Amino acid sequence: MSIINTQVPAFKAQAFHNGKFVEITEQSLKGHWSVLIFMPAAFTFNCPTEVEDAADNYAEFQKLGAEVYVITTDTHFSHKVWHETSPAVGKARFPLVGDPTHQLTRAFGVHIEEEGLALRGTFVVNPEGVIKTAEIHDNAIARDVKETLRKLKAAKYVAEHPGEVCPAKWNEGAKTIAPSLDLVGKI
Repeated sequence: MSIINTQVPAFKAQAFHNGKFVEITEQSLKGHWSVLIFMPAAFTFNCPTEVEDAADNYAEFQKLGAEVYVITTDTHFSHKVWHETSPAVGKARFPLVGDPTHQLTRAFGVHIEEEGLALRGTFVVNPEGVIKTAEIHDNAIARDVKETLRKLKAAKYVAEHPGEVCPAKWNEGAKTIAPSLDLVGKI
């Protein structure tokens, strides 16, 4: 069963964010667009490259009114040390969310039961807390946050323009499609 167009379930987690420990809940995701980026664990090899990619593009997420949440199965204490010791992770100005109970990894379908870790999952959530995109990778395959930004822009566009859809490879400013009976079989 797909989680697309479903409400983010109730949760409570601790995060390290800008030098402080903070609580993150499903309510934290309301009122703005959210991008949840699941990673296996802190202190791994690919994960810091992805945190750095998100950090390098964080201003663009903020410009779009979106908050980024990096989530691993570690504790918020681990995230504090990870942030302090990794030059790549140290760039993060968004919450590093701990999920040691695996509540979030299970809810989003990215939990690896045998390992107690997460797959690389990326989810765009609208301001009402509804999941609009889901992408899950094998842990050996790191992501490119530019594609996440493109999907966020597309999700925002169709939310703001009911009755329009974004075609393949759509980028901001490109032509969209208004589905109609006249277009059936003509594209």
